[in-house]
Amino acid sequence: MRTLIFVYNADGGLLDAARDAVHKLASPATYPCSLCALTYGAVAKRPAWRAFLARTDMASLFLYRDEFRDTLDTRDLPLPAILLGTAGPVPEVLVSASELDGLADLDALIALVEAQAARVSR
Repeated sequence: MRTLIFVYNADGGLLDAARDAVHKLASPATYPCSLCALTYGAVAKRPAWRAFLARTDMASLFLYRDEFRDTLDTRDLPLPAILLGTAGPVPEVLVSASELDGLADLDALIALVEAQAARVSR
């Protein structure tokens, strides 16, 4: 089974989440996680993102930077990133950090994920 793996460029935990929410509100231009900025408001998933995840036919896994680094030794992979997990041991990069950083809005992210997922399923 294929799994979309969303890796945020942020650490997990309540204190980190609070710090991130303040950073997104106070200085959105310097916030280091474009995936978070596109898919979340200050504290909750955007409704369009929630709807996209509900209609996709792939499982989803959400990891913070610290969880991801503990699971896979991929320190050289720039974050955030969206990966595609398959039966193999190492997931494939579906959407890179530079691609995420260049997206204008959530609609562009959804379109890119759909296009990339269709490309790899051929």
